[in-house]
Amino acid sequence: MFVRQIDGPIMEDFFKLSEKGTNFRTELIAGLTTFLTMSYIIFVNPAILAKAGMEMESVLVATCLSAALGTLLIGLLANYPFAQAPGMGLNAFFVFTVVLTLGYTWQQGLAIVFLSGVLFLILTISGLRKSIIDAIPLNLKLAIAPGIGLFIALIGLNNAGLVDMNQGPIIDIILGNSSLEASSLIDQVQSAPPQIIELGRLSSPPVLLAVIGFALLCVLMVRQVSGAMLWAILGTTLIGIPMGVTQLPETYSLDRISLSATAFQLDLVGLFAVPEGESAISSILTVLLVIISFTLVDLFDTLGTLLGTAAKGDMLDEQGNLPRMNKALFSDASATLVGSLLGTSSVTTFIESGSGIVAGGRTGLTAVVVATLFLFAILLAPIAGMIPAAATSPILIMVGLLMLDGIKKIDMSELSTSIPAFLLIILMPFTYSIANGIAIGMLFYVLIEVVLGRWKTIHPILYLLAALFLMRYILL
Repeated sequence: MFVRQIDGPIMEDFFKLSEKGTNFRTELIAGLTTFLTMSYIIFVNPAILAKAGMEMESVLVATCLSAALGTLLIGLLANYPFAQAPGMGLNAFFVFTVVLTLGYTWQQGLAIVFLSGVLFLILTISGLRKSIIDAIPLNLKLAIAPGIGLFIALIGLNNAGLVDMNQGPIIDIILGNSSLEASSLIDQVQSAPPQIIELGRLSSPPVLLAVIGFALLCVLMVRQVSGAMLWAILGTTLIGIPMGVTQLPETYSLDRISLSATAFQLDLVGLFAVPEGESAISSILTVLLVIISFTLVDLFDTLGTLLGTAAKGDMLDEQGNLPRMNKALFSDASATLVGSLLGTSSVTTFIESGSGIVAGGRTGLTAVVVATLFLFAILLAPIAGMIPAAATSPILIMVGLLMLDGIKKIDMSELSTSIPAFLLIILMPFTYSIANGIAIGMLFYVLIEVVLGRWKTIHPILYLLAALFLMRYILL
């Protein structure tokens, strides 16, 4: 009865559910699936930013609020089923590069995120961001979805423990399991063993639960059960209780939920203060380079996720572009700005949005559901946190499989186009970064076109981006 009341003419007219081939129930399940798949960010983001000296409880609230805002905007303004939250790669860059390596305080780091958000917003409003996206060749756009698919699958396999990336102390630091002080983190990261991918410990209860969860998901998927991913997450979570993997919350308290420790703490004045013994030009150039780096990484993480997940939902036009792209990008930039004011690192569109799209989400109603759940997560954080990685990891693995479907659309007949596409695809998982895959794929595209004498056909924006990427890799 309640669903029928909500699923009325107003909902239909605003989100165009019938036109998109969906309905309220499907969008609700898709939103729940996306949220459950990405809900780990509610706890992992505060754990990472705490390494920079930030208070975890305050960052948790900032994480939920910024995620809710960005996701709600993209749902209402652009009518897309994408979800946003503080990005994993971006929060690690914030802590380990900006704070622990370059020596900025976390307050100055928030100022850098704020300025990158301003730059992001200017590029969006002026239309330059859309021009950048339009300038990317079709073959590279088509390669983004398979690359993200492999990246998602690797994340799922690693989170499940089915593969061991042998990151040693690095993974402990990221997950917040290390008791070292901030001054010792850099030495521990530098002394970590080389990353080697190998089979995980299948006898471990969390790994065994993930295997059970993936088997359950496969059965539900091949039987074409509606909401298969959501039921797999919930079923795996319940199975994990007697196995000792799913941890039920012991207490429920809202006493420490507050934004006071991080809200409006950004330090713009201190950011541009010239350190003793350093020239003003060198100091300012370093700040500008870090701001540009944040902007570029955010741009191409968002670009890659939007195009990749949209391709899976058949939302791209014939040129491989996403209609209403600027509205989606505006939502991302606005959330980053607000997030920096509340106390978190850059907000970006999440690759886990693909799980909701595969579950049938096609409109902004999916995003509205996710945004609402992020707001409730502030109050229900202990309950949301009981869902183990073993329950969500199988979803990521399956989404990775489904996103490989787009690789058949790539023209592999000529090396001049297949080499950049291949590099883009494999370097996303192998470097653990969407942005790296796009950057290196684009660099080789420009190089090959110049060598072949087709330099006049390259869009000027691609030359500029190639120069910026080279500068970023050389100087940082």
